[in-house]
Amino acid sequence: MGERLLGKVALITGGAQGIGRAIALLFAREGGRVALSDINLEKAKETCREIESFGQEALAVGGNVADAREAEAMVQQTLEKFGRLDILVNNAGITRDQVLLRMKEEEWDLVISVNLKGAFHCTKAALRPFLKQKGGKVLNIASVTGQMGNAGQSNYAASKAGLIGFTKSIAREYASRNIQVNAVAPGFIDTAMSQAIPEKGREILIKQIPMERLGSPEDVAEAALFLASPAADYITGQVLNVNGGMYM
Repeated sequence: MGERLLGKVALITGGAQGIGRAIALLFAREGGRVALSDINLEKAKETCREIESFGQEALAVGGNVADAREAEAMVQQTLEKFGRLDILVNNAGITRDQVLLRMKEEEWDLVISVNLKGAFHCTKAALRPFLKQKGGKVLNIASVTGQMGNAGQSNYAASKAGLIGFTKSIAREYASRNIQVNAVAPGFIDTAMSQAIPEKGREILIKQIPMERLGSPEDVAEAALFLASPAADYITGQVLNVNGGMYM
């Protein structure tokens, strides 16, 4: 067990599995108390039990970040359980891949609503306790797709590019209030989302990565830990790429 987040409380959206789960486990192992929000509450509870098995407190919260009232409830339940909130990780995200001419309006709207509007709702709710306690950190999980684009993912790319712009704007707004806002932009990471790509497509993707492999959720979690820790107290408005050299 480490101590880089000792005494800190983090709320991680989409924290039940994949990158969110890896972040939650690492934050807890570094002394942080974590709340995991996820639309799949049972899966979130499983991750909480895993965290509690090594002696750290955790809270599972159900809800949809695209709903403002549910996002506010996530923050409120975290405050009720732990008495404070120091770190918000906007990780919840979905894909609905399709080439543009075949993309339905609801597929566009759903991805933007969860990936971008969800971060808006959760950040707005977290800012109130941050301002009251005179400090806090927001970490947005963006994507290499938001930086370089990807065929068949115009909705996802737009949501993640928007999240990067959101990160920089909120960082400017609240830097003087001791609130740091940064982003991590993962490349192609070995999660359920990437495992759904057909084998031939995965081979094509790997050829685009100079390190010639997919990243792991733990690779992203380590970057998130750095930005959430006191080591990054003078860093704000930045995008930390974790992509094996795919985008430089």
